[in-house]
Amino acid sequence: MTCIVVDDEPLARQGMEMNIAHVSSLQHRGSFSNALAASDFLRKEPVDIMFLDINMPELSGLDFLKSLRNAPLVIFTTAYPQYALESYELDALDYLVKPIRIERFLKAVNKAENHLRLLQQVEGSNQVEKIEDDFVFIKADRKFFKINFKDILYIEGLKDYVIIFTIDNKIITSMNVKTIAAQLPSSIFARVSKSYIVNVLHITSFDNEILYIQQNEIPLGQSYRDDFIRQYIDGKIVRR
Repeated sequence: MTCIVVDDEPLARQGMEMNIAHVSSLQHRGSFSNALAASDFLRKEPVDIMFLDINMPELSGLDFLKSLRNAPLVIFTTAYPQYALESYELDALDYLVKPIRIERFLKAVNKAENHLRLLQQVEGSNQVEKIEDDFVFIKADRKFFKINFKDILYIEGLKDYVIIFTIDNKIITSMNVKTIAAQLPSSIFARVSKSYIVNVLHITSFDNEILYIQQNEIPLGQSYRDDFIRQYIDGKIVRR
């Protein structure tokens, strides 16, 4: 996997380069002190992963990502944890808080590797083929998969693809989150951020920023929170 580092702090760039050097599957293609230099590079040589700082002069990491039309997978690296939720609204793959522990770095890289592997398996004809009252057919890997609604835990969007996570499987198809959300029953499926749809029947707990489904943490976007609470939560909370 090819990658670049974008960070205005020299020591932070050096630390990230050392982490990258420990992972044989990563190929470091360059480090940049600002977003404008990184943008020029990406126009000439696309990469798989970008390790991106947030607080930078001239153009922040968040605004830089918003400006990219065909962005690589982005893993934010920052000393400020308060930007995590906004980063997931922008389809960031992960969010690493400095100082970055090597085990946390490896976890993010493994996540990126899994996403890229899934994308490579996708064929352009993948799509939702048919929806019935309680199940859906998804075409993937040259065959049709029947997926019961009750078995879907959540759906994650990644650029022009969605990954459907079920109780015992995951299927990827070439469709964006908005399109598949419009075809699922709103009685049990809630859009909770730009990149996530959840099956409310599988939510085990939640707070103002995170939904928990089994061991998975799903970000609850600010612009989706009020509608989610009003439609699925209000009236079901036991109050004193």
